[in-house]
Amino acid sequence: MAPELAVLDVTGGDGSLVEQEWLSRAEPVHRQLRDGLPADYAGRLRVVFANGGRMSVATEAQAVRGVAVWRLIENTYEGRRLYVDDLVTDAAHRSRGVGRALFHHLERHARNLQCDVLALDSGTQRTGAHRFYFREGMVIPAFCFRKNLT
Repeated sequence: MAPELAVLDVTGGDGSLVEQEWLSRAEPVHRQLRDGLPADYAGRLRVVFANGGRMSVATEAQAVRGVAVWRLIENTYEGRRLYVDDLVTDAAHRSRGVGRALFHHLERHARNLQCDVLALDSGTQRTGAHRFYFREGMVIPAFCFRKNLT
């Protein structure tokens, strides 16, 4: 019998880290999406958490199969939104329900936190991820404009 998939919040409601060990387990999966993260992964994530970021992980027998970093944002055009910084499934475990479990976990959080919107940005080259987001009921409501300052 295959191990059961579980989704856990590894940060508290204030963004504080609940269990340090989850960061080292999450890092290899997270880097599959964000290979430019600094060598001090834990330090970077502590800054993200201190600024309102939170992390959830999908696990199977204590192994991290997916990672989501997210936060709450209030803005003028949507109200309260749960914004997903990163949503990644381990490449060796895609199309097995990991992404869907994480996404539904985030959607439950958004509803429980009385959010008006669940939102994320996705690189234009990530067409496989886009198919997944469309299947989950997401739409593209706007263009995202950016000017790099560094």
